[in-house]
Amino acid sequence: MNKYFAEFIGTFWLVFGGCGSAVLAAAFPELGIGFVGVALAFGLTVLTGAYALGHISGGHFNPAVSVGLWVGGRFNAKDLAPYIIAQVLGGIFAAFILYLIVQGQAGFTGTGGFATNGFGDLSPGKYSLLSALLIEIVLTAIFLIVILGATDKRAPAGFAPIAIGLALTLIHLISIPVTNTSVNPARSTAVALFAETAALSQLWFFWVAPIIGAVIGALIYKCFEQKNSQ
Repeated sequence: MNKYFAEFIGTFWLVFGGCGSAVLAAAFPELGIGFVGVALAFGLTVLTGAYALGHISGGHFNPAVSVGLWVGGRFNAKDLAPYIIAQVLGGIFAAFILYLIVQGQAGFTGTGGFATNGFGDLSPGKYSLLSALLIEIVLTAIFLIVILGATDKRAPAGFAPIAIGLALTLIHLISIPVTNTSVNPARSTAVALFAETAALSQLWFFWVAPIIGAVIGALIYKCFEQKNSQ
């Protein structure tokens, strides 16, 4: 059970740190951290979480990553469903704690978007479904390539969390205006449950697109491995 609990805690940290920075600090009067700060927060949660918990569970913290690692031959199928359940529950618990915190602000009027993901009217920049589909697939695919490459036994040892954390930071810097950046179905699910928008109606998309991207990224990296072994 240790590895499942590690995934719960790691995903809790990702959602609480990343989405918490967006909800509490991104537009704080005069001291807002903005897109760059939120992007760094997401990257830092993965970096620190991977160093702290990666040796226990592998440090997935993301259902799409777990699926991609399974497709890439780095993860056992029997653990796939328990990992995803632990990740989703960890994310939801983080969003719940964040929901309790925001209600304590003087003049609280509601959660609003609550750092949710979306396309069309729910996109920060009002980008279309096609734009959202392309960016979520492409960025999740690249994310899996980085993860598989950085954790390859031929890669320099000990640096994988840094590469993965910086990759997630870059992903957010690129795509926050388009979808508010998912690449992680657990993160999308967690905050959608507490938002006051129609985010739940688009939640299916933020499961389908990242998982498609993860599978594509894993298959691309497997091609590299096969060619190197020849």
